[in-house]
Amino acid sequence: MKAEILISWLLRIGVGLSAIFVVAGMILMVLGRPSGEHVANLGLLLLIATPVARVAASIVLFARERDITFVIITTTVLLLLLLSFVLGAAGG
Repeated sequence: MKAEILISWLLRIGVGLSAIFVVAGMILMVLGRPSGEHVANLGLLLLIATPVARVAASIVLFARERDITFVIITTTVLLLLLLSFVLGAAGG
């Protein structure tokens, strides 16, 4: 499977699952179920995690192609993304 196709499926699945969870959470909230907010929040977390998973998958794909330059660049991007989440969580 080509790398572009794999990554596009990863993004589609991530966004699709996110949408399902957000809609399900909203329906549960309308029905008065307190768990609806948690389900919707899980959907938002999936939406945030999708591009992070894409970057992680890119690292693996570049490593399989033995493209060390892009492995280093993409690993740096992933570390910066994770650092921004940690710093954002600490500040908020």
